[in-house]
Amino acid sequence: MLITFVAMEAVAWFMHKYVLHGFLWFLHKSHHSHHKHAFELNDLFFAYYGTLAMLFFIFGSDPIDYRFWIGAGITLYGVAYFVIHDVFIHRRLKIFGKSSNVYLKALNMAHKVHHKTQGKYGSESFGMLWVAPQYYITANKILKKQEKRKRGTVYD
Repeated sequence: MLITFVAMEAVAWFMHKYVLHGFLWFLHKSHHSHHKHAFELNDLFFAYYGTLAMLFFIFGSDPIDYRFWIGAGITLYGVAYFVIHDVFIHRRLKIFGKSSNVYLKALNMAHKVHHKTQGKYGSESFGMLWVAPQYYITANKILKKQEKRKRGTVYD
């Protein structure tokens, strides 16, 4: 299950860069455009991965074998994706406030850089959980500066 969960980050990166920003851009572009409705065509990818996980569960459950655990890993990644990407980053549900966690700040920054380009080409940072080191460095500097401001030791 954990191997599948980790592998899903590589699958998600590849799919995002070469498929979503490739031949399935017509579905994914809804995620890169501003809209006021709750759902977007891009949400169909949840159905794809949900169906894939369900098939692994079905064919790996009698008796339980490795396919069941692959389905569990895909499902766990899907839950993480929903919480991190849809709830925390895009604020589809207003549950979390701003975080002072360096990893979450870096993740949010990387995602904002990805969305800075509205079109099919020119984006960077295609992963969901893995964050390039430059975003950690920048996030850490920003959070330290904010902390100093709170304490009143930095003046602009």
